[in-house]
Amino acid sequence: MNVSWLPHNITGLNWHDLESFVLNSLLYIVVLLILARLAYGLLIYFLRRMLVERKGKILLEDRKANTLFSLLRSVSFYLMTFLVGLQILQRLFNFPTGTLLASASVLGVALGFGSQSLVKDMISGFFILFENQFSVGDYVKIGEFSGTVEETGVRTTHLRAWGGELHIIPNGSITAVTNFSRGKMLANVEIQIPYEEDLEKAMDVMRAVCEEVTAEFGEKIVEAPTVQGITQFGERNVVLRVIAFTKPDEQWELERELRRRIHSAFLKEGIRTPRFQSVIITDPTKGSVRE
Repeated sequence: MNVSWLPHNITGLNWHDLESFVLNSLLYIVVLLILARLAYGLLIYFLRRMLVERKGKILLEDRKANTLFSLLRSVSFYLMTFLVGLQILQRLFNFPTGTLLASASVLGVALGFGSQSLVKDMISGFFILFENQFSVGDYVKIGEFSGTVEETGVRTTHLRAWGGELHIIPNGSITAVTNFSRGKMLANVEIQIPYEEDLEKAMDVMRAVCEEVTAEFGEKIVEAPTVQGITQFGERNVVLRVIAFTKPDEQWELERELRRRIHSAFLKEGIRTPRFQSVIITDPTKGSVRE
């Protein structure tokens, strides 16, 4: 390291040269920071115009555009900071730029080998983003975890489960995704009816309920509820099924409404549904046994 203004001993210090060097260096650093700030501001302005505002030109979806803008802004900031720091070091300590860049390259390679999982997560995050595998608000299943997507980052994905648990999943570990919020969703309702009941009457009541629900929830329904009929013979009951197709995330509400209204309609029409009873058998030798 060669610093021209430093003397070999303190008694030979040239205060005039030191003062000139300090003032010139401060002026150089201030001008450099101002120019860097202006260059960074212009870069962010053009990136925002191209990706976020777009003036009605649909190039990317809003979520993709905002994520890409955030990523490029972060990369630009760190790159600008590195270049400014490099210039300041070269000015103050007369560092050879080539040597410093070579050292940074070696350090980058070493960090790359030590952070392979991080790189894998980031690459997987880009593929998830641009392939549009899921979006914020979608209900998905990833591996053993299910929940609503709260955040999709470059490195991790956040899922909020029904019970409130937050699952933070590295993007590199996502190998398969089941998305329950894309396209039309199936609403499936199965009703058990005892064998001795009038099945035709029960299905007529269910059809009437389906018509009421279709008229009231039409904006959420893609294909109207229909009674498929008998789908299974159980030990004591017959299973009748109603299916419908809804818009994403509306299937569960429709299933609940169909069950509630069918139950109420069966009560009005006197159609019984299964009742499970507990039978107590008394055995003098073994005591009471509950079935």
